[in-house]
Parts: sequence; structure tokens; C-alpha cells
Amino acid sequence: MSRATRVSTIRRHLVEGGLVDLGIDEATQKAGDPARHEADGFSVRQHTDAAGTLVVIASAYGPNWVRTLAEISSRLESPQVKCTVISEALDLGDHEVITRWATSEELQARKAAQQEHHASLTAEFARQEARKRAEEERQALEATGQSGLF
Repeated sequence: MSRATRVSTIRRHLVEGGLVDLGIDEATQKAGDPARHEADGFSVRQHTDAAGTLVVIASAYGPNWVRTLAEISSRLESPQVKCTVISEALDLGDHEVITRWATSEELQARKAAQQEHHASLTAEFARQEARKRAEEERQALEATGQSGLF
């Protein structure tokens, strides 16, 4: 069982990430159209999942609510916050995600994926640098009047 996730903690992380808390009440969150609001922002509410664990539902609002929802997910799944965001759940609107604390296994999997991604980027950078050096050497030889044998 995951540990309880509190609204105040999630709200603080999102506000520190630069998002605006609109403070929309729970009834409006459940029935509202996300694009109806004039300002881009978010609102959060407490929820109990099927396992009985307290989780938080974060909702994005405003004319650009899709971007706001992406920012919510990105901020909450960042290494310093360590949450898991679930967008596919019953009774959730398109503009809502469930947030809970990430388990150790989830954090380790994220770290491994990040290291793998970093390793592939480093290898690609090294290949590009090698190609660039080879091209510069070829151009230097041509500039001195020599050409390659092949």
C-alpha cells in the first residue's frame, strides 16, 4: 500500500513549480469544463483510491489546459518531487490526473531509464564529434593538396 498523499503537499509542489492555484471547489472541479476558465492554472482535491489510500486528483484549467496538465505531470514526476501521475483511471475527466507518492521500484525504474537515455545521448554526441573531427581532418588534407586514397 502506498503512503497517503496530501492536497497541501501537492499544491505546494505545483505552486513552487510556477503553476497558479485557482482554488476551485470540489463540486466545480467534478462538473466543470476546463476551458471555461479565463486563467491557466490548476486545482487539487483529496480522493480515496480502490485500495483505501489517500491520493490527490489534480485538475488543469484555462484556455491552455492541455499544456497545464503536461506541466502538472512533468513537475510531479520530477526527481525532486517523486510522485506518480496516473492519467488513465475511471471517473477522471480529460483534464484530471491522480497523483500519489511513487514507490521505490518506480523511482528505481525511472532512474534506470534516465541513465539509459543519458548513455544513448552521450554515445550519439561522441559519434557526432568523431564524424566532425574526421571531416575537419579530410578538409585539412584537401587544403594542403593531399587527397585520401579512397
